[in-house]
Amino acid sequence: MANIRDIAKMTGYSVTTISRVINNHPYVAEEKRQKVLEVMNALDYKPNRTAQNLSKGITKNVGVIVPFVDHPFYNQLLKGIMKAAFAHQYKITLLPTNYDEKLEKSYLEELAAKSFDGLIVTTRANHMDVFLPYLAKNNIVFCEASDLKEVRFVAIDLAASLKASILYLKKQGIKRLGLTLGRSKRLSGNSILTIAQSKKYFPAFDEADIFWDCIHAEDGLQAAEFFQKRQVDGIITNGDEVAAMILAQYSPEQKPFVIGRENLLVSQLLHFSTVDHQLKQCGKAAFQLFYEEKNAQLTIPHRLIIR
Repeated sequence: MANIRDIAKMTGYSVTTISRVINNHPYVAEEKRQKVLEVMNALDYKPNRTAQNLSKGITKNVGVIVPFVDHPFYNQLLKGIMKAAFAHQYKITLLPTNYDEKLEKSYLEELAAKSFDGLIVTTRANHMDVFLPYLAKNNIVFCEASDLKEVRFVAIDLAASLKASILYLKKQGIKRLGLTLGRSKRLSGNSILTIAQSKKYFPAFDEADIFWDCIHAEDGLQAAEFFQKRQVDGIITNGDEVAAMILAQYSPEQKPFVIGRENLLVSQLLHFSTVDHQLKQCGKAAFQLFYEEKNAQLTIPHRLIIR
C-alpha cells in the first residue's frame, strides 16, 4: 500500500509538500498540486482521515445520548442532527441509555477521554449536577431547557404548546382532562411542566387522570381502557402513535378530543389534532450549536395543528 513517502519519491517533492496537498493547504503551486494528485490517483492512495483528525486533536465524531432509538420523538430529533452532521462530514455515534444513570455516566467519561468531539444530549437520566463538572472542558449541547446559564441548549417550547392545547380543549367544552406521560419512577422535567401547565390552565385537572409510563404505541391500549374508566373526554398525549392507538379503542360516537404530538403521518391519515414541535429543526440547530461552539440557549416554536 502506497504512503506519502512513495508519492514524494515519484514526484520529486518533499514529504511536507505532499502533506500540504493532502490537507488542502493554500500555499502550494498549482502545478505541484496537480502532479501530486495525479500520482495519488495512479497509486490509488487514500489519505487516512481518522489519523489526520486525531493528529489535530479531533475525531469528527459527535456522541448523541438518547434513552432509546425506537421512538418517534427521538427519531425526529436524530434526523435533524444527522442531516446537519453529515453536511459537515461528522460521524454520529448513538449512545442509548434506557435511562440507566450509570451507563450515562460512562458516556461522560468517554467524552472526557476524547472519544468524541462533544455530546448532544436529547434527554438525561442523571440530574444536571452530574453534567456540570464536564461542561467547562467539553462541548455539550442539550435538547432540553435549563435555568442554568452555563448550559447550552436548543429546546422545544413545551410550555407554550401545552398552554395552546389545553386552552383549545377548554374551548371545546372539555370537562375532564387526561394526560399520557412517560416514566413515573423519576419524573422528567417535561412531565413536571406538563402537570403544572395542566393545573394552571385547567383548574379542575386531577392528577389521578394521568396515565403513566406511556412511551410506545402499544401503551395506548391500556391508556384507552384507563381513560374510559375515568370518563375522560379530552386527552393530551405524548405522541401521535399513542394518540392513534387510544382513538382506535373508541367507537366513533364515544371518541374523546385527543391531541397528539409531532404531526406524524398517522395523525394526518386518521385526521386528529396534533402539536408539531419541529423536532428536525431542533436537532439541526443543536448540532449547529455544537459545531459553532456558541454559548446560546434557543427555543424552537411549536405549531398546534387542528383537524
